[in-house]
Amino acid sequence: MVGSRDLTPSNDSFGKIFFHNQFRAKPQWPAPKTSLLGATAIISGSNTGLGYEAATQLLRLQLSRLIMAVRSRERGEAAAARLRRLFPKASIEVWLLDMSEYDSVQAFAARVARELSRIDIVILNAGLIGLTFKAAKSTGHGELLQVNYLSTVLLAILLLPTLKAKGPPGGQPAHLTIVSAALTLAAKFAERDSIPLLPALDDPKKFDREETYNTSKLLAHMFLWNLVDYVSADDVIVNLADPAWCKGTDLARDATGGMKVGVKIFAGLTGRSPRVGASCFVDAVVNKGKESHGCFIMSWQIHPFAAYLYTPEGKVVTQRCWDETMAELEFADVRTILNSMRG
Repeated sequence: MVGSRDLTPSNDSFGKIFFHNQFRAKPQWPAPKTSLLGATAIISGSNTGLGYEAATQLLRLQLSRLIMAVRSRERGEAAAARLRRLFPKASIEVWLLDMSEYDSVQAFAARVARELSRIDIVILNAGLIGLTFKAAKSTGHGELLQVNYLSTVLLAILLLPTLKAKGPPGGQPAHLTIVSAALTLAAKFAERDSIPLLPALDDPKKFDREETYNTSKLLAHMFLWNLVDYVSADDVIVNLADPAWCKGTDLARDATGGMKVGVKIFAGLTGRSPRVGASCFVDAVVNKGKESHGCFIMSWQIHPFAAYLYTPEGKVVTQRCWDETMAELEFADVRTILNSMRG
């Protein structure tokens, strides 16, 4: 199986990539008569923005059961009510999930294993862009590192055995897509030489509202680089999907003043619509098959990881990131879970 780590790294400038993503790439929509009847999907952060739009698109494909994994029950139920009016035949449920707390992540994964008899699709969409450094109260890690990386990969690992055991009928693998960003390709990753690595990413003095976000997403490339050694595409298809820069989402909801105005203007001039952006997630879980396992999907095409990962130095740091992540998540027995996926 060829994944993104087996590809030749791209030498294109980020400007060229951005222009292609925003203005040249063409959406790949599901084929006519594609049906998800009988299927169950989980989408985190699905009460708003691209998560909500992805939920809408899957429901249009006759998805039978949707689990909306959200932090606020009130906002989740309001979004669910809108979807229930549009899709009265579907079962649409709101389950609480706070990605800033490990306990919440573990409780959610345990509920999935306990209550769902079938699970076909997981889209891990919940993410943050922070304008200032904030620490997650329960862990002390910076919120971007906690939500965009640590809790996301913990949830992915915890869900893998359930996805393998309760995937689609007929021996077809379930899909797990982690939302990524093209900005990973532009990450400067100033902390790359830090030993240990993860604590350096928690330093408030080094916080940069752009670079810290880019790096938090880059770490998921490093994670997937190693994850494919444990997970077979025959069991669960795991990939990363980039929606590109989109307008009409809440990702930069904390922006104020001139920055908020600037973001809206820039998005209006260059941004994809939420419908087109969310189609990248739907493409990753509906159109793409085993060939996308271990891949970074950008503009509906399989793309290499960030070029740094292919360098000798990058491979060392990628392994360091993996080892530190496994140590950080040892409380959840992640090594045992991953080793069991090899069996």
